[in-house]
Amino acid sequence: MVRTFRIGTRGSSLARWQADYVANRLRANGIDVEIVPIVTHGDQWNRQSLDALGTVGVFTKAIQDALLAAEVDIAVHSMKDLPTVEVPGLTLAAVPSRAPAGDILLSPSRCSPDDLPRAAIIGTGSRRRISQLLHIRPDLRIHPIRGNVQTRLEKLKRGDLDGLVLAEAGILRLGLTDFPHFPLLPDYLLPAAGQGSLAVETRTEDHEIIPLLAPLDDPHTRAAVTAERAFLAELGGGCLAPIAVWARMAGGHLLLTGRVLSADGKQKIEVSVLGRPDLPEQLGRRAAAICRSYGADDLLTAARQTDVSKSKSMS
Repeated sequence: MVRTFRIGTRGSSLARWQADYVANRLRANGIDVEIVPIVTHGDQWNRQSLDALGTVGVFTKAIQDALLAAEVDIAVHSMKDLPTVEVPGLTLAAVPSRAPAGDILLSPSRCSPDDLPRAAIIGTGSRRRISQLLHIRPDLRIHPIRGNVQTRLEKLKRGDLDGLVLAEAGILRLGLTDFPHFPLLPDYLLPAAGQGSLAVETRTEDHEIIPLLAPLDDPHTRAAVTAERAFLAELGGGCLAPIAVWARMAGGHLLLTGRVLSADGKQKIEVSVLGRPDLPEQLGRRAAAICRSYGADDLLTAARQTDVSKSKSMS
């Protein structure tokens, strides 16, 4: 009897695209799969900021729990949502080829951040993006925003915002490139660890599915995101901290650029380090150690204290 493998995913359009991508790759190899939508904690409380939720893995834990309970056989996540702490019993079986890792600015005038009007209102819920934008343009007003890509775009179309910052990969995958946009090069914004890549998990003990997922793995993408996640983990920042990092192949080496910023963007620490692609974790940890030597821990501690003060003022 042929086994049908169940793929667990969030129910948003982007998450379904990602799950369909993995499903179609597997089907092309003659493997039967079905997709199982799962509502995560972050989806249930989509009107609250991620800071307010205060939970690690708000978009991944419910899917991982279903995987451990054998309710699904494969989990597909956005890599940047996946916590850096491994879950016992689960294996990152494949990291497919990465889409563009950067961010884009969507605005009716398709302008760069430099050309936005003074005190322009920019929509983003990411501390990483906020800090980097304010470093370039301290006059910008940030409007915290959550929800799926279509919901965010509606706010921009209604004129509630002057600009909206999103991951380029999501816009490309959803075919929304007709809306005026401007790519934000690393000089403006470095991405989140793992941005633009997918994480395909399964149970460590499922020896039938692991070799079937192996052809989906891209070694260069895995090396890059492993280095980025090691950088993030070493700094202890988590995916919500004002930390940005980007690793890529350069002349046979792995080049990693990392940034740590203050919450208001006034202070920035940046390093670029070359290393061996077969030792990506070592590269990420080395870059983090250099950032620490320049005071990264102090910036991150101050950012956390700022978050606590905001939470108290809102309660």
